[in-house]
Amino acid sequence: MRGYFGKTLTAMAALALTTSVAVADDVEVLHWWTSGGEAAALGVLKEDLAGKSIGWNDMPVAGGGGEAAMTAVRARVTAGNPPTAVQMLGFDIQDWAAEGALANLDEVAAAEGWDAVVPAALQAFSKYDGHWVAAPVNVHSTNWVWANKAVMDELGIAEPTTWDEFVAALQKVKDSGRTALAHGGQAWQEATMFDGVVLSVGGPEFYKAAFIDLDPAALGGEQMVEAFNRMATLRSFVDDNFSGRDWNLASAMVINGEAGFQIMGDWAKGEFINAGKVPGVDFACFRVPGTAGVVTFNSDQFAMFAVADAGAQAAQAEMARSIMSPAFQSAFNVVKGSVPSRTDVPNDAFDDCGKKAMADLAAAAEGGTLIGSMAHGHANRAAIKNAIYDVVTAHFNGEYDAETAAAELVTAVEAAQ
Repeated sequence: MRGYFGKTLTAMAALALTTSVAVADDVEVLHWWTSGGEAAALGVLKEDLAGKSIGWNDMPVAGGGGEAAMTAVRARVTAGNPPTAVQMLGFDIQDWAAEGALANLDEVAAAEGWDAVVPAALQAFSKYDGHWVAAPVNVHSTNWVWANKAVMDELGIAEPTTWDEFVAALQKVKDSGRTALAHGGQAWQEATMFDGVVLSVGGPEFYKAAFIDLDPAALGGEQMVEAFNRMATLRSFVDDNFSGRDWNLASAMVINGEAGFQIMGDWAKGEFINAGKVPGVDFACFRVPGTAGVVTFNSDQFAMFAVADAGAQAAQAEMARSIMSPAFQSAFNVVKGSVPSRTDVPNDAFDDCGKKAMADLAAAAEGGTLIGSMAHGHANRAAIKNAIYDVVTAHFNGEYDAETAAAELVTAVEAAQ
């Protein structure tokens, strides 16, 4: 693969983000934020750019995990017509940068002081060969449970802190005639649950050994068998109509009191907020029992493709500045359900769940337990992630028992490397 900073790209990138003489064009933005809460959050960025007289050409590609969006990006780039900016996750950013396709954001990053305020775990994905190639919008974490407070109160359920307490709580909801666990049968959603379940079994050391180091002994050992057994337990609390359900529709089941709980990343909070619900009053948020002190994260980032047009370059620079401004980071993440990618943003505007998430993030970053999410492309590259997806989903749908699933996981990961 050719080196990232060839002479032509260096010149183009430098021009792209140091030039403020050119009048900024409109931006064409490809993303997968199509649910109500996500669309509301994206509106914050649109309004911010509108204040700079930069128009927004929307290119939404539905699909909560972003796989369809990446397919659309590849088609656009192959056709020689890349969007101005693209929402990306984790190793997808690194892969595009390795192809020499992304603009260099160093000038904007230096002017805005990104190095001092963005956690190192995020910079590992925002930078390539030491150069900024993406602007992180937020930090999401995946090991959350969302619960209907009225259902919990009615059934006398206290916030569970252990796996056994969680299973007992699910059973109480099921016995009441409701769906205990709201879930959408899509591979990325099952993998999101698996993030928390694997952590609950073996903690951060086991999670890292399995999903980051890809240690066969961890992938196929007794702890992984137990993780699959726990997934089978969760499956017993899901309704029969889960297949193909979008994640936000599963969130709506909890919001409406049709279901008690959902295991989902903190973007789910945006759906509760968009529905007018208040944390601590209408809904509860807590870490997957057994995972306290650990944060499995993913970070939505906007990568800017290298373009020759001066107006497009100026628009990219302004969009990057907008994304990383403290005021925008606060306003956007309050709506989105995530937390800022900058550590210097005050938590005043955030609700109880947001304050908890910001405190958890700071503690995890300090304690070395801020870990990239397998389910969302921050533990390993797409080929390995997809191999894990296949096994987790096959097991969840009854194709494997736990022992077979663990053995298949070893085989699938080896084949994907």
